[in-house]
Amino acid sequence: MINVKDQVYASIKDITENVSDGYPKDWESLPAIQYTEEDNSVFEWVEGKESKAHLMYKVDIWNNGSTSETAMKVDKNISVLGLRRVACSDVADPSGRKHKVMRYEGIIDVDTEMVYQN
Repeated sequence: MINVKDQVYASIKDITENVSDGYPKDWESLPAIQYTEEDNSVFEWVEGKESKAHLMYKVDIWNNGSTSETAMKVDKNISVLGLRRVACSDVADPSGRKHKVMRYEGIIDVDTEMVYQN
C-alpha cells in the first residue's frame, strides 16, 4: 500500500478554504471540497510483495451556485498527479446546494510512485 492522500490534499488545498477528507462542517464557506480514498488495493504482486496499487479517489464539491469552475480546477490539479478522471456528475441535493461528484483512478508503482494510466 502506498499513501497518496497527502499528495491529493496538497494538490487541491489552495482551490478553496473549505477542503477536507471529511464531510464539510462549515456550510458558510463555499465552495466546499471533500476528498475520499475509495480504493487502495494491490493491483500486482512481484516476488511476494506488492508492486503496483490501484487507487480510486472520490471528490465531492458543494456550492451555492455553479460547481463548474471549482471542478475544472480540481480536475487540472489532480490530473497532474497522474490520476485520471473516470466519472463526473451532478447530484441532486435536498439542501438546494449544487453538488458535483468526481472520481479519479490510477495504477501506481509502489517503489517509484509512478502512476500508470489504465
